[in-house]
Amino acid sequence: MPDQLRIAVPNKGQLAEPASAMLREAGYRQRKDSRDLVLVDPENSTEFFFLRPKDIAVYVGEGILHAGITGRDMLLDSGAPVEEVLPLGFGGSTFRFAARGGADMKLADLQGKRIATSFEGLLEGYLGEHGIDARVIHLDGAVESSIQLGVADAVADVVSTGTTLRNAGLELFGDPILTSEAVVIRRTGFEDDPQVERLLRRLRGVLVARDYVMMDYDVHTDTLDTAVALTPGMEGPTVSPLRREGWVAVRAMVPRASAQRIMDDLWNVGARAILVTDIYACRV
Repeated sequence: MPDQLRIAVPNKGQLAEPASAMLREAGYRQRKDSRDLVLVDPENSTEFFFLRPKDIAVYVGEGILHAGITGRDMLLDSGAPVEEVLPLGFGGSTFRFAARGGADMKLADLQGKRIATSFEGLLEGYLGEHGIDARVIHLDGAVESSIQLGVADAVADVVSTGTTLRNAGLELFGDPILTSEAVVIRRTGFEDDPQVERLLRRLRGVLVARDYVMMDYDVHTDTLDTAVALTPGMEGPTVSPLRREGWVAVRAMVPRASAQRIMDDLWNVGARAILVTDIYACRV
């Protein structure tokens, strides 16, 4: 394998900017011009290749690149010998069936029908698993027009809000085929690559820093156990004695979403000087 870590990043679409933002937070250099297709980060011995999201799994699967960021839907549709190693929590969407409004279709009604999609591999696999024999029509985009134009009886498409499908007079039916989000992928069989492991450690640190804050507070030792139960931290909080007799300072990581409630609960048990600060980066 080359000395440089080679990573594929989406060059456009809803995954592009959030992926680059996360990599910046992880300490990597990112492009300033959206027209750049390659960027070298010598300080981190890393090269970034900005590619079509649907092509990333293919490049990684061929061993040309070590790892990449793409959507779970595009990974599974590619059929490439790659594996998902880390969900990133952005770019959420579902892969759903839709048909003309009022058709009241069900999954079984797709038997013998025509289904338009941009994710042929993913759809064919799902139909096969459910014993449905239907004709899959591959379109590169705008599948919502295929029913109106008489090309298909139903569509299978990636849905974020569903607005585009509704505007085309379509309605969703059946259970989601797949729930997708941005994920880090690597070629199957390269589980022990130290360069990829370093990338994953950094990205996990970003995810934790986004989801947690650092909470500091002072509390009397009489209620320390009650306060610590509210802020258990990752491996236990840090407790330090204060000059004021019988009081200690406590520091712990707490979930960002629960921080305000935890502050209220700490106040109610007698904690004071409660502070919350952002975490910029971490390793856990």
